[in-house]
Amino acid sequence: MARIKLYHGSENTIKTPQYHFGNPKNDYGYGFYCTENLELAKEWGCTEENDGFANEYEFNLEELQILNLSDKNFNILNWLAVLLENRNFELSTEVAEVAKNYILNNFYVPYKDYDVIRGYRADDSYFSFAKAFLNNSIPLHKLNEAMYLGKIGEQIVLKSQKAFSAIKFISSSIAESKIYFPKKIQRDSQARMAFDKIKSESKIFSEDAIFVMDIIRGGMKNGDARIPEILFR
Repeated sequence: MARIKLYHGSENTIKTPQYHFGNPKNDYGYGFYCTENLELAKEWGCTEENDGFANEYEFNLEELQILNLSDKNFNILNWLAVLLENRNFELSTEVAEVAKNYILNNFYVPYKDYDVIRGYRADDSYFSFAKAFLNNSIPLHKLNEAMYLGKIGEQIVLKSQKAFSAIKFISSSIAESKIYFPKKIQRDSQARMAFDKIKSESKIFSEDAIFVMDIIRGGMKNGDARIPEILFR
């Protein structure tokens, strides 16, 4: 499908998204972060104190280079490598520092070559899961499972000027804080509860569990059969 509907949650109506504007420390760096899910956009747009807006757009995908990090050709470590380059990770252990460098060196994706990135959103709860993996506290399959169970939603990020020229504003609707902020909190709470359950399960330390130090010691790289495909599709 060449044209899709996108929604962007924000505190204001945004009729003309600006190229190379916003927070460079977002998941995939500078970009215009959208979703195909109106309800998620409303959750992302409001705060506890204030209503927000869900801006609706038509987006023409024709002739755009799209990186889909949820595709079977990638794994969760590719997604994590992109986050590691952009987000501020407070790494308190030597293991985490070594893990960060190894993942960036061996699972990096040249995401800056693309017009659009499709992939999952690392909100606060999922960011903490990634840090637990880097600290060797949970194995790879549990990180993969945690991301899948939380249903955090996929985001579509416009990165290039070409992508920004392909988006057209349609309308905006109010995201009422009293309705959508509790939904946002509930989603985060459910994700944390699912993660706590996963951490408590006995299989976390099973013989076939792969921790980040196993990946490093085993010299695992992209395409290694021991690394599972990404689950959260």
